[in-house]
Amino acid sequence: MKTKQHLSVVLVLALAAVSLAAQEPSAAPKIERLRHQIERIVRNQDGVVGVSVKHIETGQALSLNGDVPFPMASTFKVPILFELLNQVKEGKFRLEDEIDVQKTDQHLGSGMFSRLVMPGLKVSVLNAVHFMMMISDNSATDLLLGKVGAEKINARLKGLGIEGVSVNRSCQVLITDLMALMTASGREATKAAYVKFGQDPRDQATPAALASILEKVFKKEVLDPESCNLMLGIMFKCETGEGRIKGGLPPGTPLAHKTGTIAGTVNDVGVITLPDGQGHIVLAVMTKEFTDETAAVEALIAKIARVVYDYFLFAN
Repeated sequence: MKTKQHLSVVLVLALAAVSLAAQEPSAAPKIERLRHQIERIVRNQDGVVGVSVKHIETGQALSLNGDVPFPMASTFKVPILFELLNQVKEGKFRLEDEIDVQKTDQHLGSGMFSRLVMPGLKVSVLNAVHFMMMISDNSATDLLLGKVGAEKINARLKGLGIEGVSVNRSCQVLITDLMALMTASGREATKAAYVKFGQDPRDQATPAALASILEKVFKKEVLDPESCNLMLGIMFKCETGEGRIKGGLPPGTPLAHKTGTIAGTVNDVGVITLPDGQGHIVLAVMTKEFTDETAAVEALIAKIARVVYDYFLFAN
């Protein structure tokens, strides 16, 4: 009798083990729940969405089209600032150095410089940086890009092992190139122009690459602690894109970020600080080929930001 009972117990345990083994492959890790949420948000959208997210303290990460190149738009101002601070550290110039802004320095696009009377403005490098990062001033950006050099930015990033970023044109040239593509009107013509613009390999980056820059800066793996803190501190002051990452977060959530918008592209990349010591999240959301209104794509980014925030707040 005991032998039969023993065999019965062994059989039950064996069947249970087989059942558990069969279930394990289909039981996705917890981070996959977040992936599924993001996939649901971006499903059937008008354009292409790329996401790279990482919880810095735990290393939990996921990527959705994270290695796909997207037009950077004004998020290319992040690598410009990164290279500028490296050159300051190397003694090539100082943040206190002043730049004379001339009429020819007033470029197309966003910002304040283009609306002022020139000549008549002298601005420090640091103030030009604030204009570039806070209100995304294109004229200030092109002044700083000319100062540091696009080729130096690309070489620096490759030297750090960050692949997938290519800075090539000034804001002025990029916008005039886009205007040349926009020769016809109508939704279909606009879509075709946006697709063609998005296929240009210049001034593109992957979400993973931009996220990697921010992670290295946050972890003080590059530059020096003072310069890293300065870069993040300036990015905390960003005034653009209130409806993007910031729009999905609880009011007052600390966010160091930079946005970008051009030709069917609506981007936002940054570092989110979670409450109660729950850590920090690097999040890069990039898009291309959208013909939807910017506000609709911003709302999409906000939804992604919220599910990312909630996941890491409650999963750790």
